Amino acid sequence: MSKPLKQIHLAAHFPGVNNTTVWSDPAAGSHIEFESFAHFARTAERAKFDFLFLAEGLRLREQGGKIYDLDVVGRPDTFTVLTALAAVTDRIGLTGTINSTFNEPYEVARQFASLDHLSAGRAAWNVVTSWDAFTGENFRRGGFLAQEDRYTRAKQFLTAAHTLFDSWRGDEIVADKETGRFLRDADAGSFHHRDEHFDIAGQFNVPRSPQGRPVIFQAGDSEEGREFAAATADAIFSRHSTLDAGKTFYTDVKGRLGRYGRTADELLILPSATFVLGDTDAEAHERAREVRRSQVSGQTAIKFLEQVWNRDLSAYDPDGPLPDIDPDTGEHTVARGRASVRMFRDPTATAREWRERAEAEGLSIRDLVIEAGNRQTFVGTAATVAETINSFVQADASDGFILVPHVTPGGLDEFADTVVPLLQERGVFRSEYEGTTLRDHLKIAVPEPGADRETAARTAS
Repeated sequence: MSKPLKQIHLAAHFPGVNNTTVWSDPAAGSHIEFESFAHFARTAERAKFDFLFLAEGLRLREQGGKIYDLDVVGRPDTFTVLTALAAVTDRIGLTGTINSTFNEPYEVARQFASLDHLSAGRAAWNVVTSWDAFTGENFRRGGFLAQEDRYTRAKQFLTAAHTLFDSWRGDEIVADKETGRFLRDADAGSFHHRDEHFDIAGQFNVPRSPQGRPVIFQAGDSEEGREFAAATADAIFSRHSTLDAGKTFYTDVKGRLGRYGRTADELLILPSATFVLGDTDAEAHERAREVRRSQVSGQTAIKFLEQVWNRDLSAYDPDGPLPDIDPDTGEHTVARGRASVRMFRDPTATAREWRERAEAEGLSIRDLVIEAGNRQTFVGTAATVAETINSFVQADASDGFILVPHVTPGGLDEFADTVVPLLQERGVFRSEYEGTTLRDHLKIAVPEPGADRETAARTAS
């Protein structure tokens, strides 16, 4: 007997201005005006997506001591945008990236509990860490937190937040029929949490929200990040979007769940994915090449290469060969605060590999950067893309995808109108929402108050 078809989870990421987007396209809209976010969210909801995803930046990134030319200046605060979107949508989940290094459990728990109430149970938290002193300069703690300690703080931050979410059992407020007043249990919201990073006690002033706790996402790919996700997360925002890499990552992370007392269906793996559609596959591939060249100008190519070489390469011609010198492996990077610097664990080996490839294929600096970092995940007709997405999910390379269009806010429209109906015809994607909360969409149970996964981890170990 063949196994039943897996249902695909789809979400949409509203990207910032970076080398994923073609911000110079005439169709590209504002990253400040609310209508851009509203259009994007309504499209995702019309297509019955699980959730909308917004990232967070705590500081503008720099390169060579100057603001990086593809960063967003002035995009509104993530919580503010998501709360506003709750008022103009009905079903779509609202996911925000909030940092555990430079925030405090009480304020983050209060904001997410409030968002969950205001959206009737659609809030989700993508828990990320930040280790660098560059970002820390904006906060009183500066950059004190050592890189190896950031996941320890994140785990304790999340445990503290769960303590706050669970400080209300849900039945503490009752109505007095004689007086018409609401009465509250005096212990409702009482909490106390103490560990290496936090010593907090008091009363949480937001009653238990519709989901109990927000859905928890995690985006780290390191060994520590995978383990953190296996122990605490409901879903992973992954960057492994090829079939083989996806299957390897999927097997690895799902295989870690047992030692935390969890089953494979308790953690969803959702890689980010870009796409380009066309009337024919050939047309789509030609459009994809045009998009890649629009995403990476000569200046952007040099800036990207500097992040690997850790040197000033402004004298090099982006249409010329790669530098024949090796990267500077010193501690201080040219691109302060750029996450991509940390993605290349062995810059010297990466540089050697790229030089060999560029020489073998006749690639310039710009060509190499385009081929190495900006190839779209799904390219083809709507039918081709629908078939490929379904094949990835059925092969256990993912549980679905978080789609990142190269133009906002309208870049999701074509996918919603052409690819989604084909997935619905195959019976692998919903035609209507079956529930009202994000946990309903993701098929994730509401946790019981006090259901602490760290207890399950200790039991399983």
